[in-house]
Amino acid sequence: METEGSSFETSEVLATFLASTPLLSESWRLCSVANTTPNAGFVTYQIGDIGYVAFSSMEMISESDICYGELEPLDRGNNQFLSPLHRQINEGEDPIMVHTGFLRLFFAIYSCPGFRTQMEDLIKKSKSIVITGHSIRGTTASLSTLWLLSCLQPISSSLSVLCITFGSPLLGNESLSRAILRERWDGNFCHVVAKYDIMPRLFFTPFSHLSPQLTFILEYWHLSLTSPENKKLALQLHDEAQAEIYRFVLTYFERILRGGKRMETSTSFWPFGSYFFCSEEGAICIDNASSVIKMMYLMLTLTMGSPSCSIEDHLRYGDYAARVSIQLLNQRSFMPGDLPESCYEAGIALALQSSGIASQDPVANLAKDCLKIAKRMGRTPNLNLANLAVKLSKITPYRAEIEWYKNSCDESDDRMGYYDSFKLRGTSKRDSKVNMNRIKLGRFWDQVIDMLENNLLPHDFHMQGKWVNASQFYMLLVEPLDIADYYRNGKSHYRQNGRARRYKIFDRWWKERRVTEKVNNNRSTLASLTQDTCFWARVEEAKECLDKVRSERDRGNLDLLWMNINDFERYAAELIESKQVSKDVLARNSSYVLWVEELKVLRSQLLQFPVQLPSIVDAEVVP
Repeated sequence: METEGSSFETSEVLATFLASTPLLSESWRLCSVANTTPNAGFVTYQIGDIGYVAFSSMEMISESDICYGELEPLDRGNNQFLSPLHRQINEGEDPIMVHTGFLRLFFAIYSCPGFRTQMEDLIKKSKSIVITGHSIRGTTASLSTLWLLSCLQPISSSLSVLCITFGSPLLGNESLSRAILRERWDGNFCHVVAKYDIMPRLFFTPFSHLSPQLTFILEYWHLSLTSPENKKLALQLHDEAQAEIYRFVLTYFERILRGGKRMETSTSFWPFGSYFFCSEEGAICIDNASSVIKMMYLMLTLTMGSPSCSIEDHLRYGDYAARVSIQLLNQRSFMPGDLPESCYEAGIALALQSSGIASQDPVANLAKDCLKIAKRMGRTPNLNLANLAVKLSKITPYRAEIEWYKNSCDESDDRMGYYDSFKLRGTSKRDSKVNMNRIKLGRFWDQVIDMLENNLLPHDFHMQGKWVNASQFYMLLVEPLDIADYYRNGKSHYRQNGRARRYKIFDRWWKERRVTEKVNNNRSTLASLTQDTCFWARVEEAKECLDKVRSERDRGNLDLLWMNINDFERYAAELIESKQVSKDVLARNSSYVLWVEELKVLRSQLLQFPVQLPSIVDAEVVP
């Protein structure tokens, strides 16, 4: 339950902030300039340190580009410009997919040498780039932004990129939305949606039902945008056809929201980024996808039985962009008796008012609930980060106890070391406590990843030195214990089948970290923790290979086993030579030392019978 001390509702405040800048009005002005620039398809413009790219919506988009375009998988081979997103999709999840027709429209501009030349020129001159587009060309702006972000990522550019679309249809599936969220690019997108505009809502319906009506819509919009004179001559969409489109969209919205399922292929589309909903009364900003969908539906129900509003509103973004800042910056007031008791409720009331939904409207309570959910889901990332830092300090004793356990194992009389001691642990209170600490630390870091992927932490969280270093130290200390527990339970192939997803993510953070100091790899003493956290899994795999060598009779399989053995032997020797292992690796009774001794014995036995010695066996590598 929200309390009076809760942070002020941000949806209306964020919209007010955006409206107070020239970004919206300037973006729309350049969209209009692009519409009057013949044959170019786009325009670029420089205003101080800000570079703008605007795409024309004047071309007559074919019906097939919308109605018959299916979702197309974006694989690495064919679409390298989106390759950074693919690494954010986990095994078992649906692939990233984008509307085929919109992808084709993007490549038509992307393939023009002039486009990339002008973009390169903007990058050199600008500190920020704003990419914008109206209607179908909003998807071109989104794809161009994804392409630019992908290009800038490897060079760690400080250039900021913002995409502002007006009345854009949805672009791709939920996997695309999830990947953008995980890559921390969702903050680079702002989609402006008019209160009743049908276009951003079209992709929640199966197109096969709308094909004939969409022909009229596209032609009407195109002629209306050409000039005021042509708008008068434009073919008016038949009232019955308008009502049919409105009814279909509303019906499928209701099915999604009530049934919790996407009932047709077309409803695989999913929003990403922030949505700036504008009305005659103001605007609100929402970035939670589920709340965006619900608000799209609730606003559309307010057309008061006039479906033509949903068609006409697609052409009114110029009016909204010109008026929204004045509307939002005017002081708001409440009728006597309507003043909310808390700042939280006041924020909700302001957001409801700005969305154009009156308190007496039938959907007002539903809209309030939607705004409250969006507020909870969009809680201030920096506040969450501060709370997370407190939690990190609270789990420090767990980590310290594991460190103490490692030191005591490394110094014990049995000379087994950290890994093997935990793998062969008994039921003592000490062993049980260390195991519980291992589990608690894993839960904490899983929670961190879950918050990050749900947009509850700052965009640059995974680049902040404190958290990158903390996650790396946790992985160096604890993953050997996870491996020990895995093999203790009789399992095999940890790296392929058992490694927790968090470790793969931390590996990526470490590789992509911002290195500000030169790392000295010339160690004079052994590392306190083995730098390859999967080292013990490799030892277990080498032990398995050695066991198989004794019984394998197939010459090809035998050669492969010896190749794996020799590769690991060389790899381990290099780690030891460079002192990147902890002293537990070289403990007298450690799994690794016992494996080396067992390998020596086997080689000695094989050398007594040269005929049985595989050709792949190398000279012994002594660590």
